[in-house]
Amino acid sequence: MQQSDWRGVFAAITTPFSKKGSVDHAFLRDHVDWLVANGVQGIVALGSLGEAPTLTAEEKRTILTGAHAAIASRVPLIAGISGLSTTEACARAREAADLGCEGLMVLPPYVYRGDWRETSAHLEAIIAETPLSCMLYNNPLAYGTDILPGQVHELCRHDNLHAVKESSGDLRRITAIREIAGDRLAIFVGMDDVIVEGVAAGAVGWIAGLVNALPEESVQLFDLAMTKGPAAARTLYEWFLPLLRLDTVPNFVQLIKLVQQEVDRGTAAVRAPRLELAGDELELMQALIRERLANRP
Repeated sequence: MQQSDWRGVFAAITTPFSKKGSVDHAFLRDHVDWLVANGVQGIVALGSLGEAPTLTAEEKRTILTGAHAAIASRVPLIAGISGLSTTEACARAREAADLGCEGLMVLPPYVYRGDWRETSAHLEAIIAETPLSCMLYNNPLAYGTDILPGQVHELCRHDNLHAVKESSGDLRRITAIREIAGDRLAIFVGMDDVIVEGVAAGAVGWIAGLVNALPEESVQLFDLAMTKGPAAARTLYEWFLPLLRLDTVPNFVQLIKLVQQEVDRGTAAVRAPRLELAGDELELMQALIRERLANRP
């Protein structure tokens, strides 16, 4: 996988669970196949939306194996790489390479919030662990570590760092990275509800969440933004925005899985400590989702 392959809509896949709480590997393979058939240009497994911190090492290996088989070489498979320790994260990176992944999405360490010297050492160790093409993942709201544009550029000394997923929500980060790094990195939008603005600022890809339920609309929205600009994407974007905003709140996993359930592409089952929505919140979200689905442009 080269830098030129980091383009388009990459699906950050959810992890499906059975009623008993185990990973539903049969549905996962079917889901990945369906997403690829509907136009996504990459599959990202074991990310935040995939509830990676709740998965065992064996479950992670089996998920990557199943996704790789379902993709059948049609698009790249990217493994989210995270851990409490650098040693653990590097081990996951080696496993991903052994299991046929074409790329890695590299996260800062869980729990410990180090300074830049420590954070960069962690990230660089993972990037250098394999020759796989890497994407840096910056999500300061979720992980408490903010990787600034200048620091992103420092990591460009690694030839296999080809992309960055920017999830700060600040569009100025995209223009700042482009100003410093030029075309050295492919910039991906990591928050669903700024995709059109992000493309206008210079992003060339989207790590998407609602694509798990609505791949056709997601791919069409991105293509319109890339090829014809914000005005051409406006009607579809305005319809989609109330759903895309579900990707940017703390219970985004539950919400996106609920949308999947509403379109009959999975269930709302999540793994503890997450709990499915209930009561007034569930009713409110179901009403929103159903109203949007009933009025697709």
